[in-house]
Amino acid sequence: MKVVAALGFAAAMLLVNDGVQAADHTEAPGTQADPPADITDFYAWEAPDDKLVAVVNFAGKTEAGADPTYDTQVLYGIHIDNDGDNIADIDIWCRFGTNMAEDLWGIQCLNVPGAADTDTNGEVDGVIDGGNGTKIFAGPRDDPFFFDLQGYLETLDSGTLSFDPTRDSFAGTNVTSIVIEMDALAAAGEGTTLQIWATTGRL
Repeated sequence: MKVVAALGFAAAMLLVNDGVQAADHTEAPGTQADPPADITDFYAWEAPDDKLVAVVNFAGKTEAGADPTYDTQVLYGIHIDNDGDNIADIDIWCRFGTNMAEDLWGIQCLNVPGAADTDTNGEVDGVIDGGNGTKIFAGPRDDPFFFDLQGYLETLDSGTLSFDPTRDSFAGTNVTSIVIEMDALAAAGEGTTLQIWATTGRL
């Protein structure tokens, strides 16, 4: 099965036989002003036992140890096109919420392929069992993006390549992640190529 992935706000798209990713870090002032809705990375790959894993990272450049970024007014979408017409055939929707005392955060994801129920929910920062092998995690994670931002800016300023391959401007920072492991066959239907993208929207 081939997997194509793209960010909801980016023009970049990758086509490979294995895992794919798309990245967007600190480019636009408008997105930086709204960290919960700012997707930094989107990953999707086939996993063993006929599983498909999709990861949406957002709220980048968060200091390690700081509180994760949850917002009840942001709707996260993972969209799957399994027949090649560039229109989503499956829409997974996720949203964060709190309990009545507003001291515990949880996540609700709707329409996850292969899940035992159309509504899968549970507390953040732990693995949620959606049944039939479906798993969901939401919480802070070390930002896997590696990039020398200082070298990039110096290169733009001077016209001379100034990258240092040992310098990671994102080291020691976190993102907030939504990770969904789902049934790949349920996601694919009768298709052999999946196009997957992620979006955010304010309610």
